[in-house]
Amino acid sequence: MLISCAVYENGKKLADIPKEEIHLHLGRPGRFVWVALREPTPDELEEMRLEFGLHELAVEDALHGHQRPKVEEYGDCLFVVMHTVELADGGLLEGEIDVFVGRDYVLTVRRRTREGFRNVRERAEREPHLLKEGPGYVLYGLMDTVVDRYFPVIDALEDELERIEAHIFEGAPARANVVALYALKRKLMVLRHAAGPLHEAAGKLYGGRVPAVTANVQEYFRDIYDHLFRINQSIESLRDMLTTAITVNLSLITVNESETMKRLAAYAALVAVPTMIAGIYGMNFDVMPELRWHFGYPTALAVMGIFDGYLFYRFRKAGWL
Repeated sequence: MLISCAVYENGKKLADIPKEEIHLHLGRPGRFVWVALREPTPDELEEMRLEFGLHELAVEDALHGHQRPKVEEYGDCLFVVMHTVELADGGLLEGEIDVFVGRDYVLTVRRRTREGFRNVRERAEREPHLLKEGPGYVLYGLMDTVVDRYFPVIDALEDELERIEAHIFEGAPARANVVALYALKRKLMVLRHAAGPLHEAAGKLYGGRVPAVTANVQEYFRDIYDHLFRINQSIESLRDMLTTAITVNLSLITVNESETMKRLAAYAALVAVPTMIAGIYGMNFDVMPELRWHFGYPTALAVMGIFDGYLFYRFRKAGWL
């Protein structure tokens, strides 16, 4: 569906226009058209392809979605794919925004996202001195917003890891901890697959040979590149901490099992001494020492108690009980 279609000139919005009038504003100096689509149909994309002269391969990528974050040039057109990551119902919702940028147009195609980009348009309209740079600045605003939305996700994942670590040392069930850690690992991979390739792609938009539409705003894309560098560093730090947490959890499982085995061994020893004495005097021999002794029974019980008391004292002192 069509979200908006507006025309801008020299950094100021002229008007919202119907899509049938787009061709009337293309090719004019200092003027460009900004069109936003959400979950478009093939017919809508085909209409935009004919209107702006988009490359069919880029349109095909935008139609099918599920593309890796990238920046590609098709003549004078720049095709940019970015992944959005949003917090949703305890998980992460991964969406996609495809951006076509030309000398006199910007076309955005948004899929599987809850939060829109109205704030980007409002921000651009509040900064006419930058918006007059044209479609390149609009691309910067979109990319900057996508990247800024990664930071709350990282903070949420860090908080989740801290909660899991607290549960680990509080003695929560080991299986539940392992399940939570691997669920967190999957979320982290979603964010990594979004930010990692985009970091590489952003490097193509500043320094050296850059696309013509971004030539006047290179320093802004360098700022985005720095933000993505920080985000990827945070992701790698989280991965290391997550790996450590998994190792610690498995180590605690081993320690708990060892403690359990020590207790079982101690209790087995306490039972073994009376069993041994009772077993000896339970043998069916006619001639045995103390077999018919009047104090034999209480003496045997006393010996069992003394041995078990001594063993209990030693095990307790050693920390086995």
